[in-house]
Amino acid sequence: MAHQAGKQIIIAAVAVAAANLAYAQPHHNLSADLADRDPKTTVNVIIQYKQAPQQRHFDAVLQKGGRFHGRFSVVNGALYSVSASALAALANDPDVAYISPDRPLNAAGAPTIFDYKLQAVNADLAQKSGWTGAGIGVAIIDSGVSDKPDLHGSNGYRVVYAQNLLQRGSAVDTYGHGTHVAGILGGTGGQSNGVYTGVAPNVNLINLLALDKNGSGTDSNVIAAIQKAIQLKSQYNIRIINLSLGRPVFESYTIDPLCQAVEAAWKAGIVVVVAAGNEGRNNTAGTSGYSTITAPGNDPYVITVGAMKTAGTSSRSDDLVASYSSKGPTLFDHIVKPDLVAPGNRIVSILGDGTLPNQYQSSKTDSAYFVLSGTSMATPMVSGAAALLLQQNPNLTPDQVKARLMKTAYKTFPVSSVATDPATGTQYTSYYDVFTIGAGYLDALAALTNTDIATGTALSPVATYNATDGSVSISNIAGQNVLWGTNVLWGTTVIWGTNVLWGTNVLSGANVLWGTNVLWGTNVLWGTSSTPAGESTTVAINGEN
Repeated sequence: MAHQAGKQIIIAAVAVAAANLAYAQPHHNLSADLADRDPKTTVNVIIQYKQAPQQRHFDAVLQKGGRFHGRFSVVNGALYSVSASALAALANDPDVAYISPDRPLNAAGAPTIFDYKLQAVNADLAQKSGWTGAGIGVAIIDSGVSDKPDLHGSNGYRVVYAQNLLQRGSAVDTYGHGTHVAGILGGTGGQSNGVYTGVAPNVNLINLLALDKNGSGTDSNVIAAIQKAIQLKSQYNIRIINLSLGRPVFESYTIDPLCQAVEAAWKAGIVVVVAAGNEGRNNTAGTSGYSTITAPGNDPYVITVGAMKTAGTSSRSDDLVASYSSKGPTLFDHIVKPDLVAPGNRIVSILGDGTLPNQYQSSKTDSAYFVLSGTSMATPMVSGAAALLLQQNPNLTPDQVKARLMKTAYKTFPVSSVATDPATGTQYTSYYDVFTIGAGYLDALAALTNTDIATGTALSPVATYNATDGSVSISNIAGQNVLWGTNVLWGTTVIWGTNVLWGTNVLSGANVLWGTNVLWGTNVLWGTSSTPAGESTTVAINGEN
C-alpha cells in the first residue's frame, strides 16, 4: 500500500496541472499577473513582438506615456515603464506577442558545511586524465565575481571579461554568491592546497553581473546578460552559460521572455545550465514539493539541475537527494524536470566579498572559503562537466552535451530517503522518480569516456496524465525529433517500465491525498507575483542532515 500512495503523489502532480491547464494558461497576450495591477501605477514590462520591433512599436508606447529602457533583440522585445492603465491597449496591438512584468528573481543558494563534490561526480579522475576546461569560456550570470587567488591561472586572472548589467561601474561581487559559484565551476583550489578545486579549474570566466548586493535582479537584467553572452560568444569562445538563479513560473515557457532568452542562447550554440530551484519542501498547494521547478529551469531546452548531498564521504553510493531540491513536472507545460542532479548541499567554495558571507559568519571555513547549499551550487558542477566535454570535443552541440551528460549519469538510487532540517528538526521524505532526480547523478568521467554522438534535439519530454487508467507517461514534444528512447537516458531503474514512469513495486511514500480540485492557478503555488524565487522564500535552508 505504501508504494501505491507514493505513486499517487506523482500522478496527482501531473493530473492536477493537466486539469487546470486551460484555467491557468493565459488566453491573451497580457500575462495574468498584470491583470490586477492598479491602473494608476507604473509598471516595468517586457514586451515581446512577433518580429524585431520597429520604431513605430517604440512610438506606440511613448504615445501612451511610457518610457523605453532597453532593447532585447534576443527575444524580439524591449523593456518599458508604462502606466498599468495602458497595458490593455498595448496588448491589442496585433504585432505584440506577449507582455509580462519585469519580474524579480534571486540567486538560488543559501548558506550552510562540507563536501566531496569532485569525487562524487568523478571530476577528480577526469582532471587526472588531463581535462580541465582549458580554452572554454563560461558566462556566469550572477551577482558578479570578485578577484580571488583561486581564479588565477598560469596566464593570470581567468575572468577575461566583466560587465555590470545593472548599472555602469564595477562587476565585483557585492553579494558573495557569484564568486562562490565561480569557485565551484572553475576554482584552482590553490588556497587550500587543492582540496577545494572546482570542476574545470582552467576555464575562462565571463562575469556578467545581473544580481545586486542582496542577490536580487529582474528578468530584464538577466535577459540583457544573456544577450551580451551571445554577442561575446565568438570573441571569448563562450560555450556555456551558468544560471544559478530563478523565479516562479507564471506562464508557459513558450511565451515567458526569460525562457525565450535562454532558448536563443541554446540555438546560438551555447549550453545553458540552470538551477532547478529550492522549493522541494514547498507544500503550499498540497503537492509535497512537486511542480516547483523555477524559471527558466522550466524550459525544455536547458539543462536543469537539482541538488544532492554527498554525506561527507568520497563514495557516491551513500549520496542522497536534498529534500529542498525543486521537483517537476513543470507548471503549465508538464515538462519532465530536473534533467540531472549534482552535489549542492554544504558545498565549500571561494569566500567572496559582500553581504552573504557577512550575514552567515558561521559558514566561513577560514579566511578563503565559505559553505553554501542549494541548487545554485549544483548548477556549476554541471557547467564545469560541460566545459570538460567541450574541451575534449569542441564540435559537440548543446543538444549533444545535454544528451551525453544525461545518458551517462549514475542511475542507482534507493526508493526513498528521509532528510532532517537541522534548524527545525522537521523531516522530509523524498522519492527517487524522474521528477526528483531526472536522468540521474552527474558522472563527469563517464561522460568523457562515452563516445556516442547523438543526433536530433535534446528537448526534455512532456509528462502526460491518463485520467482513464490513472497512469502517467512521457512523450516527445509535438513535432520535435528528440534524442531519447524509452531507456536510453533514464535507464530501467529510473524510468520504471516501458514509457510509464513506474512499475508495481517502485515507489513508497507517505499517505498524501490530493484531488483534481487542487488549483494551480497563476499564483496559487507561489503567492503574490512580487515574491522572488530564492532559497529563503519559503524555508531557511542551511543544508540538511
